[in-house]
Amino acid sequence: MISIIQRVSTAKVTVGSQDIGAIDMGIVALVAIEKEDSEKEAERLLERILNYRIFADEHDRMNLSLRDIDGGLLLIPQFTLAADTNKGNRPSFISAASPEKGRQLFVYLQDRALTTYANVQFGQFGADMQVSLINNGPVTFTLRASTYGS
Repeated sequence: MISIIQRVSTAKVTVGSQDIGAIDMGIVALVAIEKEDSEKEAERLLERILNYRIFADEHDRMNLSLRDIDGGLLLIPQFTLAADTNKGNRPSFISAASPEKGRQLFVYLQDRALTTYANVQFGQFGADMQVSLINNGPVTFTLRASTYGS
């Protein structure tokens, strides 16, 4: 499982003309699910996102997590993060999970997020989404939650 996380001042996701999720200060997490991923990777990724220290403390150092600041979390499914871009001029999605498995694990991630953290919103799996955000910093990281093969 792969995620690009961005520290944001504000963010929202829109499908059609309807805003389906919005947060103020917090993290936008774009999430891709790969073939080998399971619920274990989803749980590991969620814990990393919630506890990753990317917010400034009183000394202006990145020492605070999303939990520490009680910020918002906007989880957005984005299968294109699983693309292999090493060859040629067109991405390969051979490592991406099937749409069925991707949907199943994203729903699992949503359920775990709702039971683990109060201030969470979501994008819509398989939808044409418009994501608007103000990246604070900018601060952006790639997180992987692979538990297989190690």
